[in-house]
Amino acid sequence: MRECKIAMIVSGFPRRSETFALQELLALDAQGLLAGIFATKPGDGSLIHPDCRNILRRVVHLPAGSPAQQAEFVIEGLKGQVVSGVHGYFAHTPAEVASLVAERLGVPYGFSTHALDARKVPASQLAERAQKSSCVIACNHDVARDLSDKGAVVTLLPHGVDTKRFSPSPLILSGPIRLLAVGRLVEKKGFDVLIKAVRRLSFPFHLKIIGEGPERERLTQDIAAANLSDDIELCGGMTHAELPNEYQNAHIVVVPSIVNRAGDRDGLPNVVLEAMASGRPVIASDVGAIKGTVVDDETGLLVPQGDSTALAFAIESLAGTPGLCEKLGRGARQRIERDFELGVCTERFCRFLKFVYA
Repeated sequence: MRECKIAMIVSGFPRRSETFALQELLALDAQGLLAGIFATKPGDGSLIHPDCRNILRRVVHLPAGSPAQQAEFVIEGLKGQVVSGVHGYFAHTPAEVASLVAERLGVPYGFSTHALDARKVPASQLAERAQKSSCVIACNHDVARDLSDKGAVVTLLPHGVDTKRFSPSPLILSGPIRLLAVGRLVEKKGFDVLIKAVRRLSFPFHLKIIGEGPERERLTQDIAAANLSDDIELCGGMTHAELPNEYQNAHIVVVPSIVNRAGDRDGLPNVVLEAMASGRPVIASDVGAIKGTVVDDETGLLVPQGDSTALAFAIESLAGTPGLCEKLGRGARQRIERDFELGVCTERFCRFLKFVYA
């Protein structure tokens, strides 16, 4: 097998919420498979993941412009290098830039897709892009099914979670029940549904919502209107240096995702894998790929999306049943160790790309 060197085209980088991209780029770099990393736009400007500095030196941020213009910059940046393939890390602009670069260089291209990125591309265009590619990678069953329905041949390669960084600690239900939710403050995360749900709780609780986003002001107003300002804390964003401690301090992690008014929905959010790796019981909506990972009454509890009554009942059930909390936490950790351990997942990703592009 000849030497494999892959040019990776990513979107905004770095982004605090996209740890999966960081970990897979780090793995490719460690195996000497990178010809270069090119970002189609800057990152989100937030505090970066502790491991991000190890890869930032490799990232070239492309000037703003059309995909064709950005492709020219990539080609210029790759001059003098051996390139065996070009991979777009998302299905929208990165995949388009990757296809243009690969065509000019006379090498194969492929792309990965995650959730919203696939819905940013018209169905006919996405299908055509998939047909011309050497590979299409989906990170969860939900997006894989959507692409397969469009006629694409899809390889499912789930993202992993760092089981050393996110590790279990004893779960002792005492004092006010500590609830935790993590994610960008946007409509599809369903945090407004969670606020409605906790209004119904009959026991003392403290809810932390970790994340930043455009819904912050509206959620603050919802909390005040519900007279829950002493019980709910909007904590802002946190890095992966801080998050493990938050999971270990929580009794229950809640993931109340919904399909928003534009039809956008979560794929498999980081919070699900991180909470499960931390041995915490998860209560989640049956949306997207979440329901394929949180198995009801085995690794967590599932509730209908947008149903604040069902969500409140599930929280009450767990809070009143310590044995069930412990059972779900153990089952969650075991599922992560079996199917989502970071090293296994990144090795599988690298091995597949090497097979496709070498």
